[in-house]
Amino acid sequence: MHIPDGFLDTKTWVTAAAASGIAITYAVRRANSELEEKDPPLMGVLAAFIFAAQMLNFPVAGGTSGHFIGSALAAILLGPWKAMLVMLSVVSVQALLFGDGGITALGANILNLAIIAPLAAHWAYGLLRRLSMPAGAFIAGLVSTVIAALAVAVELSASGTIPLTLSMPIMVGWHLLIGIGEGIITAVTIGYVTRVRSDLVNDIAGLDWRSLIVLAGVVSFLALFLSPLASSLPDGLERAAYDLGIIKKGTSLFTALIPDYAMPGVKSGWLATGIASLIGISVTVLIGYGVAIITRRRSAGG
Repeated sequence: MHIPDGFLDTKTWVTAAAASGIAITYAVRRANSELEEKDPPLMGVLAAFIFAAQMLNFPVAGGTSGHFIGSALAAILLGPWKAMLVMLSVVSVQALLFGDGGITALGANILNLAIIAPLAAHWAYGLLRRLSMPAGAFIAGLVSTVIAALAVAVELSASGTIPLTLSMPIMVGWHLLIGIGEGIITAVTIGYVTRVRSDLVNDIAGLDWRSLIVLAGVVSFLALFLSPLASSLPDGLERAAYDLGIIKKGTSLFTALIPDYAMPGVKSGWLATGIASLIGISVTVLIGYGVAIITRRRSAGG
């Protein structure tokens, strides 16, 4: 769902960037009062886990793939404000290091995936968790995916790229299928967490360092051994772009350091992807940790 350069006109990506800046500033202020001493390393590891999980594209239907977004998982475990900071780290690393999403569209991608999606997930989960926590987690994953896709459709329409009457049904249709996968993964993960450590749902600061090391190991395994197995089929936005005839509008205004998750000079595709993913995980941990530390220091400074 990462929008490339060329899909949005100037007024739209500038407006989205401004809205993202305002929302992230507000999220930092709200997170100030919530961050605890153990939060920074945990937020870094969760960001890395989401980054690694996003690399595992799974086929859905009609020659289309989807991947885990993680906004709902972050919102359920951390609450919406800290989740926004985690997703900000993930989306930024994807764009700047790997070229996943355009530079001019970075503000829009942050708006959709790091702001709108966590808020939608938090709202949906809050409505349903008292009835059924697994159902709440599933719906949170599904709703966050569909709402983010709807936001993309609105942005494409505002740019004059494609009318909303065409973009909305295609984007929502594909991402409804992808959202089912998102919901299942979120529900299974939350179900496991609540069985092992029920205190971690909305209180992840209780996680100890032993559990943190285990999470880091799982993330590394996902990156090194499973990311090369990801589906190569186009994702929901790419499929919609093909269906709508706008795929050629996509451009690249920035040369990423590791484009398309392939290490330059490494001949083995498996090894190249594995190394790239490990680098991405390391950088995401540092940035997620750094964002949390900066936010906490702002809080301590009053």
